[in-house]
Formats: sequence, C-alpha cells, structure tokens
Amino acid sequence: MSEQTPHQNTTFALTASGEQQQTGHGYLAVPEAGSGPGVIVIQEWWGLTDHIKDVADRLAAEGFVALAPDLYGGWITHDGEEAGEMMSKLPAEEGARLLAGATDHLLGLDAVTSTTVGAIGFCMGGGFVLALAAQQGDKVSAAVPFYGVGQGIPASFTGLTAAVQGHYAEHDQNYPVEQAREQEEQIRAESGAEVTYFYYDAGHAFHNDENLIGTYDAEKAQLAWDRSVEFLKAKVA
Repeated sequence: MSEQTPHQNTTFALTASGEQQQTGHGYLAVPEAGSGPGVIVIQEWWGLTDHIKDVADRLAAEGFVALAPDLYGGWITHDGEEAGEMMSKLPAEEGARLLAGATDHLLGLDAVTSTTVGAIGFCMGGGFVLALAAQQGDKVSAAVPFYGVGQGIPASFTGLTAAVQGHYAEHDQNYPVEQAREQEEQIRAESGAEVTYFYYDAGHAFHNDENLIGTYDAEKAQLAWDRSVEFLKAKVA
C-alpha cells in the first residue's frame, strides 16, 4: 500500500477536454490507520473553506478517507454576495465533471478500502451530492445532502441507486421545507432507492459552525452529524 499523509492538498485528473488533460484540486484526509472507506465532501458556496476541510478531518477521525474537491479553483469568500456570484459562475456540468474526476481518483487510491464512495455536501454542495449520485450510479452507495440548493440539483433522479439521507431545515429561506419534502418523494418515486429525510427546527446552514449567516445550531448540528456518520459507516463498502 502506498503511504498517504494524514492531511494534504491533492490533485486529480479530469476527463480530457479536447487534447489537453486537465487537473482538479482538493483536500485529502486519511485516518490514522492509513486506510478506510472513501467519502467525497462537497463544499458550500463559500468555497473550500477551513470548515469544509474540518468536515473532511472529522470524517477521517471516524475512519474514512475523505476527499473535498475544490470546485472554485482556490477561491474562498465569507461574503454572501460574492459567494452567490461565484456559485452562479460554476456551470452544473463543470461541477459534475470535477466531482466525477474526484470520485474516480478516490476509488483508485490504495488507502481506500471500499468499492463505492459516499458523498456528503452542504448548501450548494448538498445539491451537487444528489447530482453526483444520479450521474455516477453504482459508484456512489450513500448520498448525504445537507439543505441542498443551487444548480447541482438534478431534474431527474432515475440514475440514482445510492441510499439517500437528507438533512433539511424547517425554517430555510434558501430552500423552503415544502420543496425539500417534494424532493424526498421525487427521489423515492423516480429511483426506487432507500430515502430518509430528517427535518430540523432550524435555519439554513445550521451545521456550519463558522456561523456566517447566524443560523448555526450546535445541538441540531451534532444530531445530524451523528446520523450521517452512522449512515455512511453502514452504507459505504
């Protein structure tokens, strides 16, 4: 087995564009044991922030090899207007291409013991979790969207085979809970996959302890996190 450092920036190959091979970048966290099941961690609209890296580190502490792809090419902000602008400049197909490359890279690492990956994402990343699961089929065995929004949300879930565990807020101004409930039923009807959504008495981004929009809820965040980790451990193999 090739040696992996516990926490490192990494690069991975993307599908060739024309004759030019392109490269994606991300943050890789490996457990102390040196190996474990693979999980993709997908950023919020703020970019690949310290918070998202911390999520990857926390998953590594739980025994996973976690890869957080950088969908913005190094750009990070804590300003909501800038974040919205950057999200709008990321085409859904480009985000999907980056995530597909990250998935193949993760599955190819000696440190990854699973034949499938899990995916967990937040805000914009929650939408892309569902896109990744729908597009990659059997490569993704567990999808965990947290209050997913944005261009990544697919119109159809017919290609999705992963078990889905969603975490959504009852007071979400970005993605109203009624839409989340409709999405839950749409995934169940179109894919036939195992689908469980949890709804919390909280606002959007209640899991983000940087508390950039003032909605972080430590109790709800811990409950959602514990459920997610248990789910990923059960489904990713």
